[in-house]
Amino acid sequence: MSRIPESELILTPGGRVYHLNLLPEMVADTIIVVGDPERVPKVSSYFDQVEHRVNSRELVTHTGNIGGTRISVISSGMGTDNVELLMTELDALVNVNLETRKVNRILKRLKIIRIGTSGCLQEDIPLDAHLVSKAALGLDTLMSFYNWDSSDATDAFLWNLRESLGLNFQPYMANASESLLELFDQGFHKGVTITAPGFYAPQGREVRLRPKISGLVDRLAKMDTPKGRFTNLEMETAGYYAMAKLLGHEMISLNALIANRPRQEFSSNHEAAITSLIERVLAKLVH
Repeated sequence: MSRIPESELILTPGGRVYHLNLLPEMVADTIIVVGDPERVPKVSSYFDQVEHRVNSRELVTHTGNIGGTRISVISSGMGTDNVELLMTELDALVNVNLETRKVNRILKRLKIIRIGTSGCLQEDIPLDAHLVSKAALGLDTLMSFYNWDSSDATDAFLWNLRESLGLNFQPYMANASESLLELFDQGFHKGVTITAPGFYAPQGREVRLRPKISGLVDRLAKMDTPKGRFTNLEMETAGYYAMAKLLGHEMISLNALIANRPRQEFSSNHEAAITSLIERVLAKLVH
């Protein structure tokens, strides 16, 4: 088994993974990921005890206990570039011996739950609803740099979508963990999430610059995918699903839908919708 060079997996002088600034013992097997660093203490405020608090740029980690369940909550910041960094270093913490720099013989499978916000594409889904993503479409290029394989049905759909939108890159589609999807089966809207590489033109918004793809949101909302209709649009889920699949971890993404794009509405109390989602997730995880 070959040794991972210092240049490929960078550690701090204290032996921590470089960006997350964590040691293996600082991470639980069950992890909640959020985008906003300020959402980390909102989640950990429900912990009975916080063992570790680590701040590293936008990457903030709190690890603690609720009852008999040990949980970490980590912020990623925005975008699938940060998702790739977070997932790779999380995996290294549990599946690489950081002293010998060799991959462990027995690999650990983490349980990772994303709590996020996004805009809804379907008029019939109410504002502030909670949605679980059965699958996600990546409109970013992250998987172009990995050996990513899709099913024949997905490949055909992605080819047609690429042609329809006039994309000059190959999008990808990744699925949620079946076991975590079952855990969050009751009381959540379900759908397919679109992950965009930006907030404005990649999500069909126009301020001063006109998007290249006209009518993007309406066109996507009307498409039918192998996993059902597109329901929401954000910036991380597809990256999480794809990286989890490649690394062998369980991953699910849950969103509070704080905007409705076809109705042009934005939540007047989105913090309440997020707080409610946090509480629902923790209730499912704690036993």
